[in-house]
Amino acid sequence: MYRGYLSSGVLDNAKLPESFSVTSSVNLKWKINIPGLGHSSPVIWDDRLFITTAVSKADREGIKIGIYGEGFPVPDSSVHDWKVICIDKNSGKILWEKTAYTGIPKIKRHPKSTHANASVATDGKYVVAFFGSEGLYCFDFYGNLVWKKDFGILKAVAFNLPSAEWEFASSPVIYNGILIIQCDVLENSFLATYDLQTGKEIWKISRDDYPCWCTPNIYQIGNKTLIAVNGYKHRGGYDFETGKEIWRMSGGGDVPIPTPVIGKDLIYFNSAHGPSSPILAVKKTAVGDITLKSDSRTNEFVAWSIPRGGSYIHSLLLYKDHLYNVNWNGTIQCYDAYTGNEIYRAKLGNSKSFIASPVAADGRIYIVDEEGTIYIISDGNSFNLIREIPLGEVCLTAPAITEGTIFFRTQNSLLAFGSGTL
Repeated sequence: MYRGYLSSGVLDNAKLPESFSVTSSVNLKWKINIPGLGHSSPVIWDDRLFITTAVSKADREGIKIGIYGEGFPVPDSSVHDWKVICIDKNSGKILWEKTAYTGIPKIKRHPKSTHANASVATDGKYVVAFFGSEGLYCFDFYGNLVWKKDFGILKAVAFNLPSAEWEFASSPVIYNGILIIQCDVLENSFLATYDLQTGKEIWKISRDDYPCWCTPNIYQIGNKTLIAVNGYKHRGGYDFETGKEIWRMSGGGDVPIPTPVIGKDLIYFNSAHGPSSPILAVKKTAVGDITLKSDSRTNEFVAWSIPRGGSYIHSLLLYKDHLYNVNWNGTIQCYDAYTGNEIYRAKLGNSKSFIASPVAADGRIYIVDEEGTIYIISDGNSFNLIREIPLGEVCLTAPAITEGTIFFRTQNSLLAFGSGTL
């Protein structure tokens, strides 16, 4: 799934190279062109890597980087091909490429967005791609279509300006042969599960929420499995078996995108935009309405909270005892994951905008800005920038890590850095 196991973004014993470079090809294993546009992060299973893209011969707008106030959609009405691509992670060879849908996009996209934002989910046998209004598709590992679903038009728009169409972005999640999808849109929001093998609906519950772009996550309490979801009107936890709401909490940013991050005893939520931008640490044992009172930062089920300082785009990174938050101006905050106390705050580089969520491996944090500069910092109680590495291309997608290799998806390319060179 997106950012790996439990969307954590963490892989230790990865043995990544100490340094790498595009310009000198140092530790550049391979680089391939990816047609079209897509923000789906690479998803890896064994030797296979999966990404999605939406390809149009007429859409030349590209991705608009930087910080700007307007969010009017890209005025494109050309025919697109929505594709799922399977790549050999060791060589960069395309093993198969399947077109899931062809047509004119049913929802327009934000200038920073694409028509293929959601990352795939896989269990090593099936690969699921969610293209929002263009449908949900399940392929086997050889690229054969197993089943598909059409949910009609999913209005992924600004809640207070329906003409501001921004496209869908919530990634599917697979757990124990069950597929989970979260669809918080302008009308008829829902959370649902499906049998992965057949596509048969198991349960579907309505969610009274405005459009969100969040991916759900899984957590356990003893032998019980629950689903954690972020949201604008409310975030919450749901019974994995039945869909019953277990807890809910109001208060947060009005354009939430981050995925909940799962710790040992706590679930971490990030959100921002508008007047509210909290970071929250919710106990896994939460039940009922756990909304904080206006003058409180904790209660029985909220271990700690920070009322302002969250990010509306980046998922948090929990690494060992530290919780890292990246804001889109390049400010990074490091918190004690158990208490919420700020350990340090620093500014990364000179880029005007950061979109991709961070990842970690072997004591190092990897962060990339929109202009394609990678910042590698060390995990610890003080800010330590190890190095900066330019990719030379626009990058808004979280990296993916497997043993020995780190992958970066840029606007036009997919790059693999690891031991060995081209």
